Amino acid sequence: MHRSLTPKGEATRARIIEGAAQVLRESNVVSATLDDIRQQTGTSKSQLFHYFPEGKDQLLLAVAQYEADRVLDDQQPYLSCLTSWDAWYQWRDVVVERYRSQGDTCPLSALFLQIGRTTPGARAVVVELLKRWQAELAAGIRAMRDGGHLPASYDVDEAAAALLAGVQGGVSIMMSTGRSTHLEAAIDVGIRHLRMGGRELARP
Repeated sequence: MHRSLTPKGEATRARIIEGAAQVLRESNVVSATLDDIRQQTGTSKSQLFHYFPEGKDQLLLAVAQYEADRVLDDQQPYLSCLTSWDAWYQWRDVVVERYRSQGDTCPLSALFLQIGRTTPGARAVVVELLKRWQAELAAGIRAMRDGGHLPASYDVDEAAAALLAGVQGGVSIMMSTGRSTHLEAAIDVGIRHLRMGGRELARP
């Protein structure tokens, strides 16, 4: 948690984080320097350390949180509106396109390699991202169940966890191969599994 800031200070800090994220995406985490970030954001060295007194690691952690938020923001508005099968397939297409556009590198993974995934702050970012993502999927599955598309006994949390695990596995393979085949298959099978739990069995 960063110390309390004025609205202007919050805006400046957010601008630095966004600019740093852009630098890191366009180059890479290893070669990017604080000078690169200062040049991109028009920030002095004293100003940078005013907002991030612990230096580059603190800034990288803030950028990691920013990138984690983007993972979910990029799936909106579909992720929060999974109330029909059409909506589920729209979400599927958005997720696949997001990671296709990203290519075989992941800014978030690169950041964690630098700050250490096992450090408390980095681990908290990962845990919170996955928790929020799974909760959104569970809300969608619950809406389908409440709407009569799934049996009342359907295990919402287990289905959400399995679908998220499939997405993450597909993304990992895509980062290794540069191909989205496994990601697409994981989501398609996950949605098909949902539909087999209800009355509709085939994609229209």
